[in-house]
Amino acid sequence: MALAEPRLMKDMDERVVGGEDAKPNSWPWQISLQYQSGSSFYHTCGGTLIRAGWVMTAAHCVDSAGRVYRVVMGDHSLSDNSGTEQIKSVSQIYIHPNWNRYSVSNGFDIALLRLSSDATLNSYVQLGTLPPAGQILPHNNLCYVTGWGRTSTGGPLPDILQQAVLPLVGQKECSAPDWWGSTVKDTMVCAGGGDQSGCNGDSGGPLNCLVNNKYVVTGIASFVSSLGCNYPRKPTVFTRVSAYIDWMDSIIY
Repeated sequence: MALAEPRLMKDMDERVVGGEDAKPNSWPWQISLQYQSGSSFYHTCGGTLIRAGWVMTAAHCVDSAGRVYRVVMGDHSLSDNSGTEQIKSVSQIYIHPNWNRYSVSNGFDIALLRLSSDATLNSYVQLGTLPPAGQILPHNNLCYVTGWGRTSTGGPLPDILQQAVLPLVGQKECSAPDWWGSTVKDTMVCAGGGDQSGCNGDSGGPLNCLVNNKYVVTGIASFVSSLGCNYPRKPTVFTRVSAYIDWMDSIIY
């Protein structure tokens, strides 16, 4: 069986399929990455607040030269200002040096954003918990994907943050010849494959996996099959965060 070429989630109708409205601020490390067009800003990707002044996202979300970005934290409804939001401009972008926008299957789809000033941590804005370097979670580990992506093919973007259960697919299973095969590297992690999978969640957003009764940001939404969202044996592929802890430690100051 010929493998489908991967396609960046930013280029698809990315969405949380079969998901539900998240409880307000139940994922307080989730951010909305927005780019400027004219005098307005528009949501383009998700991301994770990992330090008061730092956000982790996908490289393909921020590799367009010349764009001006901002980060919105503590948000739930993109259209309503509830008073819980904090907005920071992005002062510096660090893309992994091995990222190649023309070969997503090489991996390295990770970037760090330095904010113009530190966020104020409170009950609405908190830091995501990162895994220890090298951590590999088991097949079927409970995970949630979150994002403001589309809820159906060609459908409208939801105003409310969505969440969906997305069980982890083990490396052995995901790299099988009739699944993703050699396209999936050991620096990636797969999740989904059922009704609530496919293009689940925004590019750059977190895959939140339950570890010892606490959610750990295990993945960064990266790519899906060019054959379409929710295609059989082609679960969503995420950058495996635990493979890049040393690189992030070398950047963050």
